Amino acid sequence: MDKQGFHVGLDVGSVSANTVLIDEKKNVVEEHYTRTKGQPLETVLRVLAEILSRVPVKRINSVSVTGTAGKLIAELLGAEFVNEIIAQAKSTNYFYRQVKTIIEMGGEDSKLILVESDQGSGDYRILDFSMNTICAAGTGSFLDQQANRLELTIAEFSELALKSKMPPRIAGRCSVFAKTDMIHLQQGATPDYDIVAGLCYALARNFKSNIGKGKPFIPPVSFQGGVAANAGMRKAFFDVLELKEGEFIIPKHFASMGAIGAAFLTMESGPVLGQFQGLDRLREYINRPAPPEAPLDPLSLSEHHLKESSWQALLQIPPGKGIPAYLGIDVGSISTNVVVIDENRRVLSKRYLMTAGRPIEAIRQGLREVGEEVGHLVKIKGVGTTGSGRYLTGDFVGADVIRNEITAQATAAVQIDPDVDTIFEIGGQDSKYISLERGAIVDFEMNKVCAAGTGSFLEEQAEKLGLSIKEEFGNLALSSPSPVPLGERCTVFMESDLVHHQQRGAKRDNLVAGLSYSIVLNYLNKVVGHKRVGNNIFFQGGTAFNQGVVAAFEKVTGKKITVPEHNEVTGAIGCAILAMEENRSGKSNFKGWDLSDRPYELTSFECKECPNHCEIRKVTVKGEKPLFYGSRCEKYDVDRTRKRRDDLPDLFAEREEALMASYVEEKPVPENAPTIGIPRLLFFHELMPFWRTFFSSLGFRIVFSERTNKRLIHKGV
Repeated sequence: MDKQGFHVGLDVGSVSANTVLIDEKKNVVEEHYTRTKGQPLETVLRVLAEILSRVPVKRINSVSVTGTAGKLIAELLGAEFVNEIIAQAKSTNYFYRQVKTIIEMGGEDSKLILVESDQGSGDYRILDFSMNTICAAGTGSFLDQQANRLELTIAEFSELALKSKMPPRIAGRCSVFAKTDMIHLQQGATPDYDIVAGLCYALARNFKSNIGKGKPFIPPVSFQGGVAANAGMRKAFFDVLELKEGEFIIPKHFASMGAIGAAFLTMESGPVLGQFQGLDRLREYINRPAPPEAPLDPLSLSEHHLKESSWQALLQIPPGKGIPAYLGIDVGSISTNVVVIDENRRVLSKRYLMTAGRPIEAIRQGLREVGEEVGHLVKIKGVGTTGSGRYLTGDFVGADVIRNEITAQATAAVQIDPDVDTIFEIGGQDSKYISLERGAIVDFEMNKVCAAGTGSFLEEQAEKLGLSIKEEFGNLALSSPSPVPLGERCTVFMESDLVHHQQRGAKRDNLVAGLSYSIVLNYLNKVVGHKRVGNNIFFQGGTAFNQGVVAAFEKVTGKKITVPEHNEVTGAIGCAILAMEENRSGKSNFKGWDLSDRPYELTSFECKECPNHCEIRKVTVKGEKPLFYGSRCEKYDVDRTRKRRDDLPDLFAEREEALMASYVEEKPVPENAPTIGIPRLLFFHELMPFWRTFFSSLGFRIVFSERTNKRLIHKGV
């Protein structure tokens, strides 16, 4: 190198540090991409020390820093700190003046930036921008975690995606929920390359609908950030954004555009803080003793939780005609629960099984095992199903009653204690809050599209720490003297926090106790929110087995938490009770304990009978009429209650007819009359007769938007 000066640009994020060395002519001389692994300061020190071993400090004319972790580093280096949106826009405009839309996707941050350039002067301005929230669904960490699940390097993941011709649809809204789709696809023998491509398309769709909602993606589009190295993501964005050749640009320095832009801005305006002085202050900060972090209170169980469960299956029933009994089945995304109760509502047998993406197989296994245990002792008088797979299950086993999870969970809780006023229910992917008064549901709430307050959240973290969620997690949490505060974070981003605390010497018991607090805080803040929490609280669902979470609920709420007997199967108990109460005839449609002689085929297709183009799941049982699920369209209606109550009038159709009517007889409106357009949303569903009467009386012709369909949803996104 000659004696010219250089400028250093740093983009330090939560996952990587990107460093560039630029000469006075704005040429990128060196470019480094380094994973921080939870140690951003140490990583920057190591990279800069290596550069300074070849370039004297006196020849570094400026150092500029951007990125989420850049502010502290800039202060310690005496460097300029630059906003990352401005930095990304600056470098893109310098290299690719024609670009109008920038997609920047890093490990935990994603950005959409809309810019406008003056081709003559070279000036540009940022028209609009948006960033991701605290969810990982539109970030590189989402792909990292899925690659890890498939035991692929991110490079292998990238290349594998290009082999796919028909990518399946996978949930891109949450990394944890995507896991269920992946398991289901793997068990259906879907090739890895199709699953990988499906994940890439899920991420691209999620970016477009969440980060880009309401904003135009005007070509040319530049795709930059570390994720732009992924060939599968490049293809997914190209297809999802419906771009043409020449409208999609991958910059040469795609991973370092933020660092380059920061350096360019300082070069043009001149360093405000003077010349770079070296690494001494950064080194001193790293080597100083870390201030102790204020720990959370240790967790401990109340005395009423320490009693051993006394339940035993009532197998002493003498064989004979069989006592009357009722069957309840709760099929969720993670677990399938089967319960048999007698007329006194006592549990005779129960099974808690993993659904593993194959609900019918789990149902078969549960029925077979329960049947072997009590089938010869009981006569089933009624069957109830609940859970996300309740309709599929109901038709497959011959249910008499099908009810939602809220009703089933509340029914079971009120049976155990009529005075219960609050239910916390946490399953694998669903969390529910239910408020009751005198045994009646008065309010409820469920988690949205985030897994941070669910059982899968803990399972993911336990896997990272090498712990068994059943045997070790709870006991370890209760043994912690100083739980680490981990806050409320997306389950994917929590990995960075865990690595950070581990590198600071945090022990596993303190991390596990911190995670117990974390799931409780996530649940209370994201699910319960400002809703009333009473004083007789039941904690139900499989997660209630975890004593660390139970103790954290008591610590945070300051109230007694009751974990009822059979907490893991309360939903199944509830729907069995409902079957007993509602199926008074005593004649059941139950198809028997052994359903292995009912071979079935599960397929899916897109219905094109109407503009909705719904995805329909078809279950074909040999010798029986096919069952259809996944839509409420006119041809494939899965509202099974309507099928069972076909003697009732179609109140929905009557409401629709009344909604579109006028209060007075309408007079013919001439074709050239002024037109009023009314979209089918909000007050349309309450006040349409009034507006129809009002505008018709004034002589307007009314035009309505189409019924909601896939094409409209796509345009809205």
